[in-house]
Amino acid sequence: MAQNKKQKDVENLEARTIKLSDLIHYQTGSVVSRSIITKKAGTVTLFAFDEGQQLSEHRAPFDALVYVLDGETEITISGNSYRLRAGEMIIMPANKSHALKAIRQFKMLLIMVRS
Repeated sequence: MAQNKKQKDVENLEARTIKLSDLIHYQTGSVVSRSIITKKAGTVTLFAFDEGQQLSEHRAPFDALVYVLDGETEITISGNSYRLRAGEMIIMPANKSHALKAIRQFKMLLIMVRS
């Protein structure tokens, strides 16, 4: 049943004009994610971080592009910190350590390229 709902959600997004920030909502004390596209070549995922929420330092084997839709975040890549606000983006290179922290509530689009 859950698989059918997931497929239906994806189908509902196809061939439509959609405001990305309307597809995900903040939840107090949480990080919320929503998969938009999941393919062998990569993924597109929306995230909503409540203020102060974070993803601890980690590495990914693929390049990832972060585009901030709303709010403000601090992203650390290989020990260097970058503050991003709505409308800004950064590329997190494959195999480099990175972490994210919500300075204020923020929403982002994460595009991971696997090939």
